[in-house]
Amino acid sequence: MPTLKFKYFLFLFTLLSLFSCTNTSNSADFIQKAKGRYLYNFDEVIDVYFKNDVMYMAWRGATDIKPLKINDSIFYVKEMNAKIKFLKNPADQLTYLALVPKEKDQPVTYNYKKLKDGEKVPSEYLKDNEFDKALTGYLAIKERDSLNPIIDEGNFNSLGYAALRNKKYEEAINIFKINIALHPTSANVYDSLGDAFRKKGDTIQAIANYKKSLTLDSGNARAKRIISRLEKKE
Repeated sequence: MPTLKFKYFLFLFTLLSLFSCTNTSNSADFIQKAKGRYLYNFDEVIDVYFKNDVMYMAWRGATDIKPLKINDSIFYVKEMNAKIKFLKNPADQLTYLALVPKEKDQPVTYNYKKLKDGEKVPSEYLKDNEFDKALTGYLAIKERDSLNPIIDEGNFNSLGYAALRNKKYEEAINIFKINIALHPTSANVYDSLGDAFRKKGDTIQAIANYKKSLTLDSGNARAKRIISRLEKKE
């Protein structure tokens, strides 16, 4: 007859065996439901994908994040320090990546909405030179949170001048135009657009934007000097 100690070790061995043999692969139906891109915040996504039926994630610059499969519907993501599951929200019938509540009595929250095929966040549209769509996205962010750092004037100015240094004049012009749409009362954004038109060789548009900058900041001595120089060339 097995001793109590033997039974204990047998139980422990069985438990460890079951844990170590947990099936990390996922069903075709689950993969179809879960794979895709989820909106983490206004301008950032979580990419859920599968290799050999095993789930992986890409998030905040990290790729090949491999969530620990707890069961067929719940996964633990070390990088988020959270358990996740994929749920359909009855309010909009869309799939969400949801964080599992830490307490049993807490309500379910639908945290990160799955994006439609081909849908991008504003910075992705901007990177792909889809400037109208990028602007629509950034204006939507401004409407919801006018102080959001994503739409910071300085960030767009830096992007625009980076394009200008690489002689990508149209790209720079479009970036500065987005900045103007987001910050229409800033003298600096018109001054920057003036620089882009000047570098492109469009003197008329350059002067017009430098003058607009002056209407917002009459003390812009640099704009005055450039206008004077450009008008003498006409």
